Amino acid sequence: MTRVEAIDLVKRYGSFVAVDRVTLRAREGELVTILGPSGCGKSTTLRILAGLIPPDGGRIFFDEKDVTSLPPDKRNIGFVFQRVALFPHMNVYKNVAFGLEMRKMPKSMIKEKVKEALRLVHMEGYEDRMPSQLSGGQAQRVEIARVLATDPAVLLFDEPLSNIDAKLKDELKYEIRRIQRETRKTLIYVTHDQAEAFAISDRIYVMNNGRIEQEGTPLEIYMNPRTPFIAAFIGTTNFIETSIKDYDEKSGIATLEAAGLEIKVRHPSILDKRKRYFISIRPEDIKVINPNDQESYLNSFKGTIEDAIFIGTIVRLNININGLVLKVDTYGSERFNFLDSKGKEIVIGFNSCTILNM
Repeated sequence: MTRVEAIDLVKRYGSFVAVDRVTLRAREGELVTILGPSGCGKSTTLRILAGLIPPDGGRIFFDEKDVTSLPPDKRNIGFVFQRVALFPHMNVYKNVAFGLEMRKMPKSMIKEKVKEALRLVHMEGYEDRMPSQLSGGQAQRVEIARVLATDPAVLLFDEPLSNIDAKLKDELKYEIRRIQRETRKTLIYVTHDQAEAFAISDRIYVMNNGRIEQEGTPLEIYMNPRTPFIAAFIGTTNFIETSIKDYDEKSGIATLEAAGLEIKVRHPSILDKRKRYFISIRPEDIKVINPNDQESYLNSFKGTIEDAIFIGTIVRLNININGLVLKVDTYGSERFNFLDSKGKEIVIGFNSCTILNM
């Protein structure tokens, strides 16, 4: 297993800074994801790690070895591209064996390595198939097998599921996680899909405009976003601009004002009353409650249902509270009760929300 460390990576294209002092680390056997919107610099960062693009600044280490100036073939990496690139004139066996044959390995060893790689991706028995006879998901599995067969120290995956339909993508992301755990290889994975990143990652680096905005476990990033961008990009949230009214040091509860409402938030330190803050409240953290249960919640408000949107496993309500519209998610069989509830008055309650600097 290999440790990867990138320190202050920079990549410029003229006056445009695509990668701006990016520092990231992947521990031995860890699956780390670089997550961000299109154009944020995540794929460029991955290609710099692979040696496909030279950096304009910064250093890259694999364990203690400085590989910054090494070409890709000297880094012992396996790179899976966004688009599958199997040789159309070769069958599955030949595609997987190609890298091994280029290294002039004995045929008996090649046979064993191809067999093991196909086992890892659950493609045994497909050795004689041509790429044109494979589905998109099968072709991607063969692509991964071809990379695994050469036994690289580090795996680099550049949005490998972006061109696959949603149902198959859902299956393959767990397969990638299983393969990584079974091989115990260090894997750095790039995606714009937060559900994909959350499902497979040990840790996530969120990129925006060429920079890392936050690093942490999936749970840390979801529950404690550090910036308005993170809160908006990760999942769905209610963003509310507020001002500070009061802070109770004994209870650690801040009282904020927005749209004539007082919203209470647990916060470990005193906030500056001269500043304005955003608060982020996840729709799933707001409950439709019985009016008699309001004392059980830090915050409770009466509101009117403006809309109810059916999204399969949830029904999302838009609740108007004194002109402030909040998204509220309802679940289970109870959600169907709200489908024809436009104009109905209800009470909502919530305890959890996050304060963000503007």
